Amino acid sequence: MNLESPTKTIEQSQETVYNFLMNVENFEKLMPENTKFEKISDTRFLFGLKGMPEIVLDLKEGVPNNKIVLGAASDKIPFTLTADIKEVEAQKTDVQLLFEGEFNAMMAMMVKGPITKFIGTLSENMDKIA
Repeated sequence: MNLESPTKTIEQSQETVYNFLMNVENFEKLMPENTKFEKISDTRFLFGLKGMPEIVLDLKEGVPNNKIVLGAASDKIPFTLTADIKEVEAQKTDVQLLFEGEFNAMMAMMVKGPITKFIGTLSENMDKIA
């Protein structure tokens, strides 16, 4: 299952956006309201959405100023969340979130709506990057 957020233009440099997203603690600022968030380490955090199991994400990859890949720590729900970061101008950057997961048809049907809403909210909240 592949899902994409709308592309969000942020009034920050590409490097600022990348550095913000490389700090897993900052994802708490992007999460929907009433989301459980817990930093586990410098490269790992737990979050819980209402009506869904808690998920632990690991920072898997960072391509300086261009891409950040987070992945599920558990093999039970294998997925990645990638932030594609593209410079538009010196202080203007486009960010798009890409979700890729391997789910059976039943699970995909159940999680598609909440995950689409979740990555949409993360994208909307990118304005909080400073």
